[in-house]
Amino acid sequence: MLGPYLRIDHRPVTAPLINECAAVAARSFYTDPFFVHLGPPALLRYRGLALFFRANLRHLGRHGRISTIRTSNDHIVGVAGWITTDGYPQSIYHQVASAPGTLRALYRRPRALIDGQRYLNAMAREHIKEPHWYLFLLVADPEIQRQGIGTALLTEALAHVDREGVAAYLETQKEDNLAYYRRFGFELVGQLAPTPSGPPLYCMRRAPR
Repeated sequence: MLGPYLRIDHRPVTAPLINECAAVAARSFYTDPFFVHLGPPALLRYRGLALFFRANLRHLGRHGRISTIRTSNDHIVGVAGWITTDGYPQSIYHQVASAPGTLRALYRRPRALIDGQRYLNAMAREHIKEPHWYLFLLVADPEIQRQGIGTALLTEALAHVDREGVAAYLETQKEDNLAYYRRFGFELVGQLAPTPSGPPLYCMRRAPR
């Protein structure tokens, strides 16, 4: 159940909304092992994460879908970013358009650009080919977790997925997340290790209902 004074929101996507979503994602992923591995020193990591998520959320394409959880003061504390049926792989235009933000996020660590590309290549090879919704991002603000934010966002979107009768797909960097996503019907279908020193990446699929 969603915590008190929280509500799901689907207002039109604007630049301020994307900026706030990116800030929440940056706080949520600040200590994530994948981004610690790729990212610059701690003092610069938050800025790099915000740039990365801002660029990618801005260019999800016409199949992109962003849902948020807001407080009674209208602050965003949860974000789900999806690419819906037929939206993956993204068009060349949107891939190219998001590239400058990614480069700005990682340019201080050239090695991270190489490792990051290896992860992207491995993810693309593993990605399922059937019609599906792709969960690009699911986060809750670290200051207000365990209040049903992720559950509310997933439940709402998966209802649409089920009405379409298609699969759903995601990647997660944390093994601890596998049990959480299994509660919603996702099952592990692959484990990637694109670089020897980097953390594994877990690929999960939810069968059509």
